[in-house]
Amino acid sequence: MDKVELRARLDFWQSALSKLRAAYLALVDGGVKSYVIDDRELTRFDLPDLKDEIEDAEKKVDELTAELNGRKPRKAFGIVPRDW
Repeated sequence: MDKVELRARLDFWQSALSKLRAAYLALVDGGVKSYVIDDRELTRFDLPDLKDEIEDAEKKVDELTAELNGRKPRKAFGIVPRDW
C-alpha cells in the first residue's frame, strides 16, 4: 500500500473519530437526547456501542499512523505452554 492511500485512510478515520467523539460528548453532557451523524441517529442507550466504535477507530488511527511512519503492523503470535 502506498503512502497516498495510507494518508487517505488515515484522514478518513481521523474524521470519523472526531465525529464519534463529538456524538459521545453531546450524549454524555445530557444537553441532547439524541444525536445524528449523517443518516444515523444515536441516543443515550447507544453509549456503550459508541464507546466501542471510538476505541476501534482509535486503534485504526494508531495502526495507520505507525504504518505511515515506517513501522510494520504488529503481527499476532501465540505462546503454547509446555509441561516439561
